[in-house]
Amino acid sequence: MTHVPALSRRFARLAGLAFALLGAWAVSQAAQPPAFDFERLSALARQNSQTPYRSVPAALPAELLQLDYDGLRELRFQPAKALWRDAQLPFEAMFFHLGQHHRQPVRIHEVSSQGVLRIPYRSEQFDFGKSALAPERWGDLGFAGLRVHYPLADAGYKDELIAFLGASYFRALGSGQQYGLSARGLAIDTTGGSGEEFPAFTDFWLERPSPDAKQLTIHALLDSPRATGAYRFDITPGPETVTRVQARIFLRSAPGKPIATLGIAPLTSMFFFGENQPRRADFRPEVHDSDGLLVATGSGEWLWRPLQNPARPTATSFAMDSLRGFGLMQRDRAFASYEDVEARYERRPSAWIRPLGDWGPGRVELLQLPTPDETHDNVVAYWVPAALPAPGTPLEIAYEIGWQGDKQQQPPGSWVTQSRRGIGYARESASAPADQVQYVVDFAGPALDALPADAAVRAVVSSDGNGRLLEQLAYRNPATKSWRMTVRVQRLDATRPVELRAFLQHDNHILSETWTNIILPE
Repeated sequence: MTHVPALSRRFARLAGLAFALLGAWAVSQAAQPPAFDFERLSALARQNSQTPYRSVPAALPAELLQLDYDGLRELRFQPAKALWRDAQLPFEAMFFHLGQHHRQPVRIHEVSSQGVLRIPYRSEQFDFGKSALAPERWGDLGFAGLRVHYPLADAGYKDELIAFLGASYFRALGSGQQYGLSARGLAIDTTGGSGEEFPAFTDFWLERPSPDAKQLTIHALLDSPRATGAYRFDITPGPETVTRVQARIFLRSAPGKPIATLGIAPLTSMFFFGENQPRRADFRPEVHDSDGLLVATGSGEWLWRPLQNPARPTATSFAMDSLRGFGLMQRDRAFASYEDVEARYERRPSAWIRPLGDWGPGRVELLQLPTPDETHDNVVAYWVPAALPAPGTPLEIAYEIGWQGDKQQQPPGSWVTQSRRGIGYARESASAPADQVQYVVDFAGPALDALPADAAVRAVVSSDGNGRLLEQLAYRNPATKSWRMTVRVQRLDATRPVELRAFLQHDNHILSETWTNIILPE
């Protein structure tokens, strides 16, 4: 018989107890749901990219599909049923109903210390208005999308902050703003290829905020025939609401269908008419959600391209070695620019994209489509990387979207405040021929404010081979104390576009951003 000292027997008992406790802890941990984070979502996106894309058709009730636009507007989520309202948290989430315009359901989950919980559709969450529907027979349809509310202006009222609805579209607001342009998770073959592909967010995970939270985090899973992706959105509300986006994108192998254009951080907006393209039949001076594209290159140049409503689709791009930022901007912030008491276009936000990290070489591409009215988005801008990753290799992208109002991104020197096309009074014999175009462009900013009134400011203007410069003047505007540039150019071939570039210079110092404008073909 082996003799065991008392101290050894005591150690053995303690060791046995420790192993028992460790085993019990392991069992309890195994029983808990796995933690949810961006890495787990990325693993799911990677797994999806290695399998063929499958589109699951939605089976919606016929009576729901028969509702027209006005009928669908009566289907309203009841604010009293908002997620987190009972807990009186600073953020609340409500959900959009499916219908004929949004037929594909998305799955929505809540992430909390208790794990991941799917939020089911229940018809009692909605007010169906005067519609003669029987939603209690529908079951769990799912949702079309979601919107988040937060007190932007008044602590006693939660304003709509951000909404995700349709494909990978989302849009957000800062305080004092009204919805205008939208962002997207990803754009594929907006130009080039055999037709545009619209990747869609299929699942959302909303992290439950703390009682004093100033930021909300939403995760989303993206899927399409040629790409999958994991997305994290950190939303910080304020006068400039900032959406920080982290994306990990995987391309699917698609033999015979290579991606021609992969659009990163795409923005979608509307331009119907403006100061550079007035509409005589309309009492309003301008109608648009954005009036120009602003680009900051890695080399330090700032570019401003006024938007237009073209007669036919027009795509232009700006190639560069690196990017500091780009955005579709609503620079005109005065009510007098629009005179629309309902639409209030002066409150529409600008959206400024700030890359986080080096995106490498590529181009900012701008697509403008013709639109017959203001109900259609007809402007798209996005970043196109110079090289695409191989299928299965992740493309890591991070950026911020600043949803800006009166205080917005400007170049450090001076910038364009308006671009007007047309000829002033002239005697008939001296009037401009049909092949001549004139622009009057105003600039303002600290670099110009610092100059004396008699400073020798020069307009530096260049044209492509289809334009002949006839006049380029820069002079101080005595009414506004700003500076004005006049450019007159002759088109050599009216069926082809003319590219113009211009900036203001004093001595050897560039004072302004570069006004880069295209004269569209007749």
